[in-house]
Amino acid sequence: MMRFAPAIALMLLAGCQMPAEQNAAVAREKHSPFPKAHRPVSPIVSARWSDEETRDRLKEAEEVMDRAGTAPGMTVADIGAGEGYYTVRLATRVGPKGRVLAQDIVPEVRDALAERVNRERLDNVSVKLGEPADPKLPPNSFDRVFMVHMYHEIGEPYEFLWNLRPALKAGGQVIVVDADRPTQAHGTPPALLRCEFAAVGYQLARIEPMPNAGGYFAAFEAKGPRPEPRYIKPCTSQ
Repeated sequence: MMRFAPAIALMLLAGCQMPAEQNAAVAREKHSPFPKAHRPVSPIVSARWSDEETRDRLKEAEEVMDRAGTAPGMTVADIGAGEGYYTVRLATRVGPKGRVLAQDIVPEVRDALAERVNRERLDNVSVKLGEPADPKLPPNSFDRVFMVHMYHEIGEPYEFLWNLRPALKAGGQVIVVDADRPTQAHGTPPALLRCEFAAVGYQLARIEPMPNAGGYFAAFEAKGPRPEPRYIKPCTSQ
């Protein structure tokens, strides 16, 4: 979960990686069959959105998991897991017969989360390094994929969502929690979210306000065949 509050170490890290990341981005753009997003992208500025005590006091994770129908025995993914606020709570909810895969794209953040998982002895959690345009999830594996306060940081949403689709089990859902504001202001307008998901063949199951999580809750399901990348039509406005 990459969040609002400035984190100098992460910004310095991003600066150190800039040449390699720029080269990779240029190469990907040159050869990628996917359309570019016609909207700004929020920078990753922190590994947390808010402190855990405040979020627990508001019952944020508990309510998100309830709305998502998260149950014992499920296999779930926490994309942009950051410091692991949702990871540790999902681990408790799915229980010893369930599995949690926590993913982040910043190696240092991934490593710190792996240390927390080991320290708290979360035996049903695995930690993985993803890529900005590919979450690197195993196919046909997940009942729920959570993306909480991070969708606005995805620079290649069509490629990302396309790569994500095969990871869902039949009836699986992608859960998005975000703020209703422009993407450059660390949020995603609901109309834009619906449009980008629909462009890659997802159907909105439901969307509803969720003030205690800072915005809204949305659930999507993959429907029909996955479109060929060259036929994906980008959304043109927020």
